Amino acid sequence: MRVLLIEDDTALGAAIRDQIAADGHSVDWVVRLDRAADALSAAAYDLLLLDLMLPDGLGVPFLKALRGRGDVTPVMILTALDQVSDRIAGLNAGADDYMVKPFDLAELSARIGSVARRYTGNPNPIVTLGPLTIDLAARSVALGGKSVILTAREWVLFEAFLQRPGQLFSKSQLEERLYSFDTEIDSNAIEVHVSRLRKKLGAHVIETERGLGYRLARA
Repeated sequence: MRVLLIEDDTALGAAIRDQIAADGHSVDWVVRLDRAADALSAAAYDLLLLDLMLPDGLGVPFLKALRGRGDVTPVMILTALDQVSDRIAGLNAGADDYMVKPFDLAELSARIGSVARRYTGNPNPIVTLGPLTIDLAARSVALGGKSVILTAREWVLFEAFLQRPGQLFSKSQLEERLYSFDTEIDSNAIEVHVSRLRKKLGAHVIETERGLGYRLARA
């Protein structure tokens, strides 16, 4: 997924960014709400991680304005505000999850996966695709019962296809999911990742529409 992290604590922000990047997601990190608004106008995100106390304002009004514009991007609140009233306000404003600092980074990864599955309409973490069995929660794949090891980027790319099995993804759309703004991307990076997935999971698991992009093959 492509994630926008809105967090002004530099130590915590760096730890969250590194955790999410290690999971294979692309992360854009901003420390102010105005910069978050700029980022949202420039790119499409799959998830927002939102602190509630930012240097230029509060997260709840920002979230309310986001939902008021019809933006349904999943939002997880990450905050030190731990009162029940704070949780209620955040969830009522349109948040999908609410985590109180300090939290375990592994739990954050698990919750990100859970929110993502809910939004793709498949809360079941087990997916079967022909001879492939995919555990979305464990981020694991088996081919004919034998485990297949995917790199973090290979997993995120494959997960993108699994989340929208009928959708044709252009090369640029896939690059947006894999890489943040400040990452230098090789011109053939997507082709290389798709080729490696085919070698590991089967030659026909991902179809190519020449000149248009890629989609998940029908089971």
